[in-house]
Amino acid sequence: MKKGEYRKESTQISTEKQEFQPLSQGRRIWRAFKRSRIAQVGLVGVILVVFMAIFANFLAPYHYALQMRGHVFAPPTPIRIFDQAGNLTWPFVYGTTRRLDRVTFQVVHVPDTTRMYPIRFFVRGRDTHRILGIFPTNIRLFGVGEFGNNPRHRAQIFLFGADSLGRCIFSRVLYGSRVSLLVGPLVVLLITPVALLIGGVSGYFGGRLDTIVQRTIEVVIALPGLPFMLAMAMVLRPFGLSPALQLVGIIVILAAIGWGGMARVVRGIVMSLREREFTVAAQAIGASPLRIILRHIAPNLMTYFVVSATLTIPGMILWESALSFLGFGIQEPGTSWGLLITDANRIVNIEKHPWVLIPGFAIFFTVLAFNFVGDALRDAVDPFKVV
Repeated sequence: MKKGEYRKESTQISTEKQEFQPLSQGRRIWRAFKRSRIAQVGLVGVILVVFMAIFANFLAPYHYALQMRGHVFAPPTPIRIFDQAGNLTWPFVYGTTRRLDRVTFQVVHVPDTTRMYPIRFFVRGRDTHRILGIFPTNIRLFGVGEFGNNPRHRAQIFLFGADSLGRCIFSRVLYGSRVSLLVGPLVVLLITPVALLIGGVSGYFGGRLDTIVQRTIEVVIALPGLPFMLAMAMVLRPFGLSPALQLVGIIVILAAIGWGGMARVVRGIVMSLREREFTVAAQAIGASPLRIILRHIAPNLMTYFVVSATLTIPGMILWESALSFLGFGIQEPGTSWGLLITDANRIVNIEKHPWVLIPGFAIFFTVLAFNFVGDALRDAVDPFKVV
C-alpha cells in the first residue's frame, strides 16, 4: 500500500469514528427535545410570556393602577386602517363618548367618528418607570396621538378593554404576569433543596429514619391543599402586608405543601442510585454520606429536577391564581392574573362585559406552554426512547 493511500484510509477511518461517536446525555436530550413539534410550540410560548413579563413596563401603554373613571368597563378598542371615505391610512382609533341606552338603561361607549387618533410608537407616558429595574424612562412602546391641536382632546386605547375602575386590562395583564410567573420558579427553587435533603437522606440511610420521614411526607401530602392554603393566608391577612410581602407569603404557603411529592420521588431515585457501582466505590474509599449524596447522587438527579420544575411551575401558577381569585393572594392595588379575573365572579359582568375573561386566557396559554415543554422534556429524558 502506498503512503498516500494509507494516509487517505487513516483519515477516512478517523472521520467515521467521529461521525459514530456516541452523543452525551445532554446532547441526546436536546436532540430529542428539538425534534418535538409540541416542544417547539411550548418553548416559543414560554419565551414570549417571559419576555412580556420582563419588559411589562415598556410594553404596557399605562400603569397598572391608573384609573380612568370615564372609561369604566370600556370595551376593547378596535384599531382601524380605513377612514370614513374608505381610504387606507395609518392605524388609528376613534374617540368614544359615553351615553345612556334608553332601552337597557346601561352606559354604553359609542365611537365618535369625528375624532381620529393615530397610534404612535415610542410615546411618552404619564409616569416614569424603569426598564429592567435600572434605566428610568417615561417612554412606552405605543400610545395614541392627540386630536387636532387641542391637548385636552385625547383618546385611550384599551386592547383588552377596561375593568370596573377604568383600568387598562392589557396593561394589568402585562404587569400581572410578573407575579404569576415569579411564583412558580421561586417555589421550585425553595422546595428543590428541601426535597433533595429530606428525600436524599431518607433514601440513602433507609431503616427507621426512612420510616419516620415517609410518614411525615404522607401527612404533608394528605393535607387538603386549598383549605390549608386559605387558612394560612387568613393568618397572614390581618398584618396588612405590602404586595412584595404578600408575594413572599404566597411562595412560603405553596412551598409548605408542595415539597412532599418531590421528596418522595427523590427518595426512590436515591434508593436506586445507592446500589450503583460509583456509589459503592465512593463508600469503599471512605467518602462521607453527605459527600456521596451531594457529589455523586445529586448530579444524577438534575435531569429529574429540570423536568419536575417545568411541570411544577404551571401548577403553582394555578394555585396562586386560585388564591388571588378567592381574595387571599395578591391584594389591591397590586395585580396578578388571579386577581384580574375577580371581575368575572359575577355572571352579570360576564354577560355584559365578556372581555373581563381575557386574563383567564393568559393563564390558560401560559400553563399550556409550560406543560408542552415539560411533556417534551419528559419524553426526551426517557432512556427507553429511541432518538
